Amino acid sequence: MSALPQAIDRAPAASAHAGPPLVCWLQDCRKESVPLVGGKCASLGELINAGVRVPPGFALTTEGFRRFMSGTGIAQEVDAVLAGIDANDLEALEAASARIRPAIEAHPFSEEIEDQVAECYRKLSVRCGMPAVPVAVRSSATAEDLADASFAGQQDTYLWIRGADEVLHHMRRCISSLYTGRAIAYRLHKRFDDEKLAISVGVQKMANAYTAGVMFTIHPANGDRSVIVIDSNFGFGESVVSGEVTPDHFVVNKVTLDIIDRVISQKLVCYTVDRETQTSRAVEVPLERQKVQSLIDDEITELAWMGKRIEKHYGRPMDIEWSIDKDLPAGGNIFILQARPETVWSQRAQSTGAQATGSAMDYILSAMLAGKKLG
Repeated sequence: MSALPQAIDRAPAASAHAGPPLVCWLQDCRKESVPLVGGKCASLGELINAGVRVPPGFALTTEGFRRFMSGTGIAQEVDAVLAGIDANDLEALEAASARIRPAIEAHPFSEEIEDQVAECYRKLSVRCGMPAVPVAVRSSATAEDLADASFAGQQDTYLWIRGADEVLHHMRRCISSLYTGRAIAYRLHKRFDDEKLAISVGVQKMANAYTAGVMFTIHPANGDRSVIVIDSNFGFGESVVSGEVTPDHFVVNKVTLDIIDRVISQKLVCYTVDRETQTSRAVEVPLERQKVQSLIDDEITELAWMGKRIEKHYGRPMDIEWSIDKDLPAGGNIFILQARPETVWSQRAQSTGAQATGSAMDYILSAMLAGKKLG
């Protein structure tokens, strides 16, 4: 069995209206597609077209979002609830969220949107060779994953969703998560106009993760651009991203891909599939596996190589989520789930000419000449 290729019959169900599509395939998106599919889905499409291994999927576009919000009258209700609200009044923000979110989740999509989403989900299931293929349903806001402000984590992600009706339901939940108290407050503080904000919802084949985690192509603790840092745990990456566990930690030389530091942690919890409910749930890691390295060295090297490719493609340090699918053989089972610009160290003024070039080798050489210890 080989890794999933990206070719899918791209034609969605016929649309009665002219203009932007309501639904589109991820491989039809590029980094310039942010206004149509948000930062997350645009990045996934860009990665697919750069030859990076990404689970296939599709997205409800921002046009679909706007049609849903205007067609149900929710947009006007949201504007009325948020009018004059104080970004520092937490009680008022939560009260507004409690009114808006149930209203969004209670309204069905139009028949046109439902038909197109169901047809794309059917084609995705056929492509993956699985009836009612399990998918991740992820929000992708147009103000998310920008280089100068990270909105990541402001909206929700739902894992191991099966069936067209459940996909549609969780799409509405993703849309409603645009209006959590925290998300409303963040946009107000950042002075993002809600009238210009839209959300897309991505639907991707769920990688049945044996191990997953995050990778930075810059050291997140000190800004060292000569290394790649990988954190991992068994199961889905939820436990690593949320900070529920202390993950295994690997530091890789960006030029040679040698592992120059490793810390194997005691991992008490991981997320896996509940086969009865077909949902993701936290389980205790068996005692005999808690201190076992969750990635083999070959996987660490391949991940680092993929990280270098992604950084080179974007021309900047990246924050990457990844997964290793246990249903596929080695050599084609590492998937990139998300990649966004690193927004902390990469925004700081760079003090040396070597760093300004963005070359890891130049940085290493300048550091050696300066007598700085690397790794």
